[in-house]
Amino acid sequence: MSKKHIIHSESFRREAVQLLETSGRSVSELARELGVNAKSLYRWRRQYGTESSAAVPSEPDERDAEIKRLRRELAIVQQERDILKKTISIFSRSQS
Repeated sequence: MSKKHIIHSESFRREAVQLLETSGRSVSELARELGVNAKSLYRWRRQYGTESSAAVPSEPDERDAEIKRLRRELAIVQQERDILKKTISIFSRSQS
């Protein structure tokens, strides 16, 4: 017995790829849930996916620089958050 060949619309394919990229589920798991072949899902991801190898720094030095920049940015955001927390506690005490 052979399976009937189903042609999926482009919008279905794009939504499947978007779900794959945002859900964190494996290709095989999502393929089972959607009722499609995992090979098709891999092909659709190559065709419609937004994640590209160009977005990932290729050199270790570039990655290290990116990590260092992100850590600095995180430290600044954490400091701003702590300042806002202290400000809220000061204002909430003065209103009581």
